[in-house]
Amino acid sequence: MRDDETPPSAPTRTLSPAAPAASRTGLSAQATAAPAAGPAPWLLRLVVVGLVLTALNLRPAITSLGALLEEVRDGLHMSGSVAGVLTSVPPLCFAVFGVMAPRLARRFGPGAVVCAGMVAITAGLVIRPLIGGTAGFLAASALALMGIAVSNVLMPVIVKRWFPDRVGSMTGLYSMALALGTSLAAAVTVPMTNAMGGSWKAGLGIWAVLAAAAILPWIPLVRERGGASGHPAAHRTEAPALRITRSRTAWGLACFFGLQATAAYITMGWMPQIFRDAGVSAGTAGVLLAVTMAMGVPLAFVIPRVAARMKNQGPIVVFLGACGLVGYAGLYLAPSGGAWAWALLLGISNCAFPLALTMIGMRSRSGAGVVRLSAFAQSTGYLISIPGPLLVGVLYQHSGGWGLPIALMAALMVPQMVAGILAGRDRTIEDEC
Repeated sequence: MRDDETPPSAPTRTLSPAAPAASRTGLSAQATAAPAAGPAPWLLRLVVVGLVLTALNLRPAITSLGALLEEVRDGLHMSGSVAGVLTSVPPLCFAVFGVMAPRLARRFGPGAVVCAGMVAITAGLVIRPLIGGTAGFLAASALALMGIAVSNVLMPVIVKRWFPDRVGSMTGLYSMALALGTSLAAAVTVPMTNAMGGSWKAGLGIWAVLAAAAILPWIPLVRERGGASGHPAAHRTEAPALRITRSRTAWGLACFFGLQATAAYITMGWMPQIFRDAGVSAGTAGVLLAVTMAMGVPLAFVIPRVAARMKNQGPIVVFLGACGLVGYAGLYLAPSGGAWAWALLLGISNCAFPLALTMIGMRSRSGAGVVRLSAFAQSTGYLISIPGPLLVGVLYQHSGGWGLPIALMAALMVPQMVAGILAGRDRTIEDEC
């Protein structure tokens, strides 16, 4: 063996000053190896753009249809019962298709699946105004909702993998964009439709442009199977198989997610009618709903940042639940007299959604765990949310007033708080599984 070679069994051999520079350099590189560099700044900025554009597209397919539902019914000669089914399709699709997200993410990578989800949303929004029949309209809507469902589940996963040290702020950012897209579609769909000649087909189809724009940032990320390459917290370390149904935290999150979704769908579907039956004009009732939804824009950014700094998110759960209880009490006692206050309070209460997303990212140690937890909590939660709006309609129809429905809304807030407190404890699903 030559003097300038280092035996494999003696990696710490001391070299004399006369030793060749190559050997000294090689040993120095081994001894002072720096940790892998993080992802390039431009790549992180691209992920942020993708998150924001994706979040903007996760509700317009639903709220734009709600704004033009009467015109769609007339145009397709849709019966009232079919229209009722149409309003129940979103949570059903979210539950069914959301289950597919973990398997798809493991096989193709989260970025590729979200990109495909945006393609599905774009295709569904383009196709459904062009189809003349009710069955085709429902099928095209389901295609768009499938893209929304898988993207819903994978948003916390993308945040956990690319921004593990900024879960709260990044969750707040895309939650704010989601709330903005929701309220924007509800507010401008009708004016845009009128500006384009009054065609409901044009009013629904125009949202495909925004969905198509959301495809572009994900194209360079399609091959990023493991997340933020080079990031210390994002290396692909496979988590052990988790039997997630054994976790109380997972069940708490699923119930919390489902009950807050129930409250949100009831609010979006029935709150304007509550105000109108109390003597508030139709225009003002619509503005009150817009105020309720708009509260989610600033608070969806603030609440996750605050929650991420807390070990236990139970106090936030209780605060949001208390706002909801006061809002429902106001709707029962003085629906028109304090309408603006009740709308604001219910808007604050509806911000349990970004809190639930934040807790999903915090209740697992690994990206693989977040995928499983997100799919379980959201799919199970959306299943839980399906009966709520229908039950409110049944109670309203049979009782002839809003007393019983509002009492049901307030009663559901109590188990929502209990489930949120359980989900907000400082523990992970890996501890319990």
